[in-house]
Amino acid sequence: MKMKLNTENLSFENALEQLETLVKDLEGGRIKLDDAVESYEKAVALKKFCEEKLKAAQLKIEKIETSVSDEPMLTLLDKIDD
Repeated sequence: MKMKLNTENLSFENALEQLETLVKDLEGGRIKLDDAVESYEKAVALKKFCEEKLKAAQLKIEKIETSVSDEPMLTLLDKIDD
């Protein structure tokens, strides 16, 4: 069963905070089995959401860097440091 995560108004930071709370609860071992399975399912959905947000941000940064120059900004900064 795949959990449907409502991401309409969910920020990366809020999702990460929820994920950290769920992990802490799961690691604590103080929740019932059914609740643990439900929490794990939500944690997996939040992890996927966070990974997608990070990937989108990375792609956007790379697009910005290459629009400024043919070389990525980090490569240019590395050359300056040398």
